[in-house]
Amino acid sequence: MGGSLRRGARGRVLTVVLALLALQLGSLVAPAYACGCGALVPGSRQQVSVGREVSVVRWDGQQEQIVMRLSVTGDADRAAWIMPVPRRATVKLGDPALFDELTAATAPVERARYHFWPQDGDWPLTTGDGAGAPPPGESANAAPPQVGVVGRQRLGPFDVARLTATDPGALDGWLRTNGFAFPPRLESALQPYVDRRWEYVAVRLTPETAGTPLNGALDPLHLTFTADSPVYPMRLSRPARAPQSLGLYVLAPHRMEPASRIGGERPRVIFAGRVAATSGTPLAELADGTPFLTAVGQKFPTPATISGDHELRRAATDDSYRQVIYEERLRKVGGIPVWLLTVGGSLAALAIGLVWLTLRPRLWESVPAGAQQTPPAPPGPIG
Repeated sequence: MGGSLRRGARGRVLTVVLALLALQLGSLVAPAYACGCGALVPGSRQQVSVGREVSVVRWDGQQEQIVMRLSVTGDADRAAWIMPVPRRATVKLGDPALFDELTAATAPVERARYHFWPQDGDWPLTTGDGAGAPPPGESANAAPPQVGVVGRQRLGPFDVARLTATDPGALDGWLRTNGFAFPPRLESALQPYVDRRWEYVAVRLTPETAGTPLNGALDPLHLTFTADSPVYPMRLSRPARAPQSLGLYVLAPHRMEPASRIGGERPRVIFAGRVAATSGTPLAELADGTPFLTAVGQKFPTPATISGDHELRRAATDDSYRQVIYEERLRKVGGIPVWLLTVGGSLAALAIGLVWLTLRPRLWESVPAGAQQTPPAPPGPIG
């Protein structure tokens, strides 16, 4: 009996170990493809995911500029990133200081809000202490004939190729020629861009130190192209396996807004107002001629439901908005909570009243007898 129990326990342990091993091997064999506004494709048997994507869209009525920065995690030491654009784009490195300026410019206002009754953290409800490799050479056979390489350049850790393609399979071939796997689900997501004859910016990401995983915030890229209306590509985020988070800053002559949710949660306006940047800074330079800044945040819990690109339009008004974060504080007087003074004072007054009502009959009975005599009646009339 005891032997059979031990064998059963060993069998259950073995089953659990094999299941965990299968999950681990499955994660190694199936790369966790993830996308920002473009498609981020890791090398073979590696994983990379985009945890957050922050971008700036500048629109002056004719030309659109996108400065974007991805924050990635994973074990991949190289990856390819593809972004569709409606017209031919120029690409350069962006200035990371731009995003620091935007964070400061749109920071919420902190205000104190006082409450009367104690809340969690206030006495007596306190629960605890408060306390790189060079880019590959060009050759006539470097890419399939269906792909046109408009230009190629090295920008920091990025090897950037500007491409044209007539079908998703052509981009598939280009990626495979350059040593990257192409996620099958991405091909259908590319088809609408092929139908509209958009072009593509393809990027090889390689860290400065060979073999170092791509982690953290990558250097920003700055794209410029002409457009009939402002648009932020999001369709290629559909193959992402993990929830996506988008932070989008829009610089334009007026307040802007996404035309629809495109399958995500409702976009939240985080900031709206005119830019007040120091002259000569990256933000002041980018905002020149487009002084109104709108900051929008959006989450995509299920990227597969993304239905299209973010088309941006002018909002109904140019009303300003800034988030307010309230710091809850207990109202005090002289360091003593007002509720304690109020409750204590009320209890003290009640106690005094009860004592008075209790002692009053005794006090009356203790008055001397002579003092209790009825005063004499007034004299009657004379005569």
